[in-house]
Amino acid sequence: MSLFHLILVALIQGLTEFLPVSSSGHLILLPALTGLDDQGQMIDIAVHVGTLFAVMLYFKADVRVAANGIPRLIRGKIDTQGAWLAMLLILATIPVLIFGLLLKLTGFDAHLRSVALIGWTMLIFGLVLYWTDQKGETTKTAPKWSMKDAAIMGVWQALALIPGTSRSGATISGARALGYAREDAAKLAMLMSIPTIIASGLLLGMEVIGDADMALAKDAAIAAALSFIAALFALTLMMRLLKSVSFTPYVIYRVILGIVLLVYAYS
Repeated sequence: MSLFHLILVALIQGLTEFLPVSSSGHLILLPALTGLDDQGQMIDIAVHVGTLFAVMLYFKADVRVAANGIPRLIRGKIDTQGAWLAMLLILATIPVLIFGLLLKLTGFDAHLRSVALIGWTMLIFGLVLYWTDQKGETTKTAPKWSMKDAAIMGVWQALALIPGTSRSGATISGARALGYAREDAAKLAMLMSIPTIIASGLLLGMEVIGDADMALAKDAAIAAALSFIAALFALTLMMRLLKSVSFTPYVIYRVILGIVLLVYAYS
């Protein structure tokens, strides 16, 4: 891959992974609208690893708490904050694993990459984000996350396997509908991304292991580093803006892009 192509893919993934605008949708649109070659699964893994490190660094305190709780959870003890958080994150990841496996085994995932579909999901789930953000109450906070809410948000997250939906957008919509404040909804959505990205990375990694060479490994390292920087910037900016701004700017972007894509697809 050319350096320009690597930079483009890494920036798109890094900037859109945690913003509620769909990173997968943008990555699918890149070759579809520009004629560039598909970047391949190895680069996909690399840019996801970059964003994974970004969110783990930004929420390092919460990640440390959950990591410390895993040994107790393995022993069947949910008597600490860390064990409870680790259990909820695992619970919230189960729906996306089941739905993703079904899409993979049926081969239906290959039919979810059209420009028209991305246009519709970009538009519809953008409006869903607006509705839940405007109508949702602000009575719940992240420390009060419950098993029921984790399971429900997990189902919302599973919907994001449809390109254009946005994993963070769908999960934030679910959290806002449940009554979580904007910052808390975004925080839970970001923490939920960690086991999801790890699981998808391992799945893709098993498919491409043995096919990589030194040139591809070098490209992957560059892509991971660039996506890490871009993701950390986008995540920091969004979390700061949420102190004073709603999700409406992202909704406007989604609606405009969705309409443009639908006009393009049906013209």
